[in-house]
Amino acid sequence: MTQVLVLAPTIAVRAGLRALLDANAQIEVMAEAANLGELETLPVGVDVLVGTFTAIPTTDLAEFLQEVEPAPALLLLTDSPAELQEYTRLPLRAWGALPLDASENELAAAVLALHEGLVVGSLPLMQPLTDQVVLTSGNADLIVEELTARETEVLQLLAYGLANKQIAYELDISEHTVKFHVSSIYTKLGATNRTEAVRLGVRLGLIVL
Repeated sequence: MTQVLVLAPTIAVRAGLRALLDANAQIEVMAEAANLGELETLPVGVDVLVGTFTAIPTTDLAEFLQEVEPAPALLLLTDSPAELQEYTRLPLRAWGALPLDASENELAAAVLALHEGLVVGSLPLMQPLTDQVVLTSGNADLIVEELTARETEVLQLLAYGLANKQIAYELDISEHTVKFHVSSIYTKLGATNRTEAVRLGVRLGLIVL
């Protein structure tokens, strides 16, 4: 069971989020608040924070995380990619972003993925963040060379399980060109196979499942 804390400034928004999330049998909304300032500490067992930008400002969250162990994951609801950059620098277990009008299925899928430690989100929100991507592993930071727009498309189709021939058809390019892009993706991500490339792409927020 994935346990969630809902954070939103109005009762109506909190009630709506609670109803959408509670509809999934694998998710339990443990508590809710208008913002982090209402909380003295994180309720025991909470895995994922779900809320709006106004209810979870980065300055408050950074201070809050200093007192929390282990760190939770965060699902931010926003329509502005510019608001996300600062959150990527915080010591969260995982993070993600969806638009404010995200559906019940999208919310549930994102929360469950975050519980597993994945970076998730809608492409319009996540794409601007791929210019500078850092993957933290233990005490080391691996800085990944930026993928081109076409390489990102290919990686996304790899995540969908498409073979090279299918990717070539979808993108209207030759199979040889697909192989070239796949090889470049492996090099830039430091991956040795498709599964590893997709796993790294998801963790880095380059693609979504």
